[in-house]
Amino acid sequence: MHAKPGDHLVIQGHHVGDIEKEGEIIEVHGEGGEPPFLVRWSDEERETLVFPGSDAMVRVAPRKRTKKTS
Repeated sequence: MHAKPGDHLVIQGHHVGDIEKEGEIIEVHGEGGEPPFLVRWSDEERETLVFPGSDAMVRVAPRKRTKKTS
């Protein structure tokens, strides 16, 4: 699993009916974009250092396009 600051970490619920948990990755502490990630959770006002498991995925943040000038 690889990520960059600005990407989102999504963790699936463990039980039927559980909602997924999502947060913005604000720091990447592993080499080459690997975990652990410092994540700011969208449903809480806190940040945690996360070593994601198999129930997690990275949602890549859209990259900003640069305007071409003529």
